[in-house]
Amino acid sequence: MSEIIVGIDLGTTNSEVAIVENGQVHVITDNGRKILPSVVGIDDQGDILVGETARNQYLVYPERTVKSIKRLMGQDIKVDLAGHDYAPQEISAIILKRLKAIAEQYVKQPINKAVITVPAYFSDAQRQATREAGEIAGLEVVRMINEPTAAALAYGGNQAQQKRMLVYDLGGGTFDVSVVNIEAGVVEVLSSHGDNHLGGDDFDQQIIEYILDHLSETKGVDARQHSKALARITRAAENAKFVLSDQPFAIIEEEYLLEHEGAAVHLSLELSRLDYENMIEDYINATIDAVHIALKGAKLTASDIDEIVLVGGSTRTPCIRERLFDEFGFEPHSEVDPDLCVAMGAAAQAAMISGQKVDAVLVDITPYTYGTSALGYLDGEYYPFKFVPIIHKNSALPIRKTEAFATHHDGQKTVEITVYQGEDADALNNIKIGAFLVEGLQDVEAGNIITITLALDLNGILQVSAQEKASGLEKSITIQNALSRFEYEALDTARHRVNKLFGQADTGSVVYTEPAKTEQPDVVEARKLVAKAQDLFDKTSNEDKEDMIDLIEDIHTCITEGYSDRLKETTTKLADIIYYLES
Repeated sequence: MSEIIVGIDLGTTNSEVAIVENGQVHVITDNGRKILPSVVGIDDQGDILVGETARNQYLVYPERTVKSIKRLMGQDIKVDLAGHDYAPQEISAIILKRLKAIAEQYVKQPINKAVITVPAYFSDAQRQATREAGEIAGLEVVRMINEPTAAALAYGGNQAQQKRMLVYDLGGGTFDVSVVNIEAGVVEVLSSHGDNHLGGDDFDQQIIEYILDHLSETKGVDARQHSKALARITRAAENAKFVLSDQPFAIIEEEYLLEHEGAAVHLSLELSRLDYENMIEDYINATIDAVHIALKGAKLTASDIDEIVLVGGSTRTPCIRERLFDEFGFEPHSEVDPDLCVAMGAAAQAAMISGQKVDAVLVDITPYTYGTSALGYLDGEYYPFKFVPIIHKNSALPIRKTEAFATHHDGQKTVEITVYQGEDADALNNIKIGAFLVEGLQDVEAGNIITITLALDLNGILQVSAQEKASGLEKSITIQNALSRFEYEALDTARHRVNKLFGQADTGSVVYTEPAKTEQPDVVEARKLVAKAQDLFDKTSNEDKEDMIDLIEDIHTCITEGYSDRLKETTTKLADIIYYLES
């Protein structure tokens, strides 16, 4: 019997776990519920709460409860939970650990592997953070697939006839749209677009602001200063949004919301669907704009689309169906529960990996362009940070691409390879996701050929290598975004903390070896200063920007050639400009 691999939809608002049994996808229930709210809390006794109980506690003890953690994945920050700081990976790991336990209880055996879905537009940092959350929870993440892709698998994996499908995925915190071609059981993603910070949480916030303004105008009270009242308002806003999916009006009532000047403040107001849809119109417009960008990326028009699939609970908002009908001329599909289809697709992919017979083959794409920077012309001027794409957006995964570059001056012994993610011709306007040095190049004239290879796997993890063509000298790294990555023993520490919350002893750990530090402290500080300077480019005058670029180039030369005295002098000059700009 092959090892069971579960499919998990780790959502902003809700999460689910599913498996394939006898060729059929089954979403596993917990106390009769298929959906686990993505909420984590600590109760009065210090015990961990996950799901519905944590969601209920939020109304009374918001300071001991965390929700919508997915929006913070990939960020180097901490969240407070009952007076203790946790990384977003740890909070997500608590949710995953609960889903793991739900699955184990159902199948009556340990579960150690999972396919986890992520928004198509999740960055490298966010994907790495998701993988780390799985490791902390005791799960080997055998594959990450994009949420719209998973939904397409759930809908169209067994269709024989060719169809072009548009997957519109609007969840609690993220939005994705993908154009998918389905033919002879092959699900091929043609293009994707989206926004990692657009979703039902934003819709809730509009209603919350509406309620807060109402209280300020009618009661003269600022409820933002009362955490428990704000938690109740948040829950009331969520409920109103649900009601407005089916009803033209929602009554928002909360008795004894708070006390103001010795008197109880009660909340009672009506919100119409029309007013609500006006509140969120800009967000809906942004999703429709993304739809057109995705269609353009696939080189298709609205008339080429055969089906529209709605994914995510926020798609229940009636105006979304209306807008899509206006754009395409036919009704979207929603036969599969929009809250469950992503988990179902993840389970189908998990079954394929475990060797079960499933009538679908998945071809996924990268939603981003990856490349490096080089000297070149930008807007008619010579510029040191010209972006050179190597792997283009919407390329099928896995993919491996190589480009050739040449050294700039005679006797150049070192080159720095910087990798960016984005679409802008100016590399500094894209996201820097990694860098490394290739040292010990041959002492030859300028024009020494260096090839750079980027290999992006099915999980969106990027391998980068650079090779001196003449000698074969090579160096490579795996890009796992230093801003989000737990360093060395931190994953073990996080796993221990999470296990302790669940009252469990550690059942094994992974040993992480700290990589050798080969750079001198002044070089490390210089690199930090360069990164800081690049972050300030948008706020800098052209004159200062030119000075900073000259100094940055000089710093790179000092580092590559080993001019330590000149490096200190140049670093000091750049530090002075940064100090002036920040003061």
